Amino acid sequence: MQFAIVVRSGPAGSEGSRSALRFARAVLASGHELKRVFFHGEGTYNANALTVAPQDEEDLTAAWAKLGRQHELDLVICVASALKRGILDSQEASRYERAGISARPEFVISGLGQLADAALDADRLVTFGG
Repeated sequence: MQFAIVVRSGPAGSEGSRSALRFARAVLASGHELKRVFFHGEGTYNANALTVAPQDEEDLTAAWAKLGRQHELDLVICVASALKRGILDSQEASRYERAGISARPEFVISGLGQLADAALDADRLVTFGG
């Protein structure tokens, strides 16, 4: 079965991102396919390379990046949401003449079309947070 996940919660302040991460791990451990993880709204903070988690908490931004690398996942952050929150890759930083890059390299900045594509292709679309 193919799954797609939408994450609308950041790594701090609610359990949405952590629950989505647990679900993604369970999907993969069960032998199912994870078509795409789409980060929208506050969820784009999960791609922020500048986040530092407290020592007694799991670093969710690092955990998402690691899961993406391990399973070659398509981790997509919504461009409009990312720009509002200062999450920039090299292309967006250059386009808007900003000095720094804040997006982890495992994540791709793209539009809502990627979410629509994932929803059409996946057997199940599961949303966390919001």
